[in-house]
Amino acid sequence: MGRGSGNPLAGSDEFVIMADFFSLRTVTWEDGRVKMIDQTALPNRLSYVVYTAPEQVAAAIRTMVVRGAPAIGVAAAMGVALAARRSKATNISGLVRDLETSASMLRSTRPTAVNLFWGIDRILAKARSSPSVKRAKEEVESEAKRMEDEDVEVNRKLGRAGADLIKDGDTVLTQCNAGSLATVGYGTALGVVRAAVEQGKLVKVLVPETRPALQGARLTAFELAHDGIPCTLISDTAVGYMMSLGRVDRVVVGADRITKDGYVFNKIGTYQEAVLAHTHGIPFHPAAPRSTFDLGRTYDEVTIEERGAEEVVQIRGRRIAPKGVPVSNPAFDMTPPELVTSMITERGLVAPPFEESIAAFMA
Repeated sequence: MGRGSGNPLAGSDEFVIMADFFSLRTVTWEDGRVKMIDQTALPNRLSYVVYTAPEQVAAAIRTMVVRGAPAIGVAAAMGVALAARRSKATNISGLVRDLETSASMLRSTRPTAVNLFWGIDRILAKARSSPSVKRAKEEVESEAKRMEDEDVEVNRKLGRAGADLIKDGDTVLTQCNAGSLATVGYGTALGVVRAAVEQGKLVKVLVPETRPALQGARLTAFELAHDGIPCTLISDTAVGYMMSLGRVDRVVVGADRITKDGYVFNKIGTYQEAVLAHTHGIPFHPAAPRSTFDLGRTYDEVTIEERGAEEVVQIRGRRIAPKGVPVSNPAFDMTPPELVTSMITERGLVAPPFEESIAAFMA
C-alpha cells in the first residue's frame, strides 16, 4: 500500500513528504527549545510552534495546540525542563522551588490525563536527585529528551502487542485521535492499526468526527489519509447504526487515564461506543502505555475536565446555537471495566479481572 496516497495536504508548500507512517514528531526537544506541531491548524496547514518558556507550553496544552495524553505528558516534562534552563538558582533547593512553581502551573492545565502529572513528576524526581544545579539542569534536559524517544518505542511495542488481535480485512472503529498526533510518534490505538498494516493486513478504520473539537475529522482522518490506510469518516451519531449493519469488527480507542479498579477515562463519546459494542457483541479495547495507568485512584476520585461553552456552540468560529443557551461540555467520559474486553499495553494484553491484572501489570 503506497504511503502518502490521498494526502489532503499534497501540494502544500508547508507539507513535508514523509518516508514512513506519519514520521514527524508531534513534540520534540531541539537546542533547548520545545518544538511542536500546531494541531489547531490541522488539517489545512501543517505548521510548527517553538517555545522557550514553561508558560508558553502550559498555554499550548490548555488550548490544545498539543493534545493527547502521552503527548501532553512529554510536553509538560519539557515545560519543566525549560523552567530549569531559565532558573537562576544557585543551589538544588532553590532550583527545585523554581521547578515546582512551573510544575504547579502546568498541572493546572488539564486535570484528567494522568500522563501530564507522570511527566512532570519524573522530571522533578531527576532534579531532586542531582548533586548540583549544573548537573541537575543537564540531567533534566536529558531526561526530557529520553522521554520523547521512549514514547515512540513504547508505542511501537504497544502496536505490535495489539496487532495480533486484528484480522486481515477487519474494520476498526476508533474515537477522537489516538495516533501519532496524540503521542510523540506512531500512536496508541492507531499504533495498533499501523502495526497490523505492517504485518501485511488490510485494515479499514471507521472514524467518528468526535465533536465538539472534531479530533477525529481533523486529525485521525488526516493521519490515515496521509498513510494510505483506508478510512471512512462518520458522524458521532452514526456509530450504533454502523455496528447494527455489521460494519465494525473491533473497537480500539486510546485512554487518558485508567484507574486501579479498571475504569477507562477517554475522550467524550468513548463510553457510548463501549455500550454499543457490548450490545452488538463487538470486542472493545483501550490501548494505553504504562504511564496512563493510575494506581493511586479509583474511578470516583478522578476529575472530568469541563471545557468552555464556545467549543459546543461554535464550529471553527461560526456560531451554531442560540445565544444564552446553557452548555455542558465534559471533555472525557468513563467506561466501566465490565465493558472492556482487554487492554492493550506495551507489555501485552491486560485481561479481566482488571483490578488484579492491572496491579500485576504495574508491579
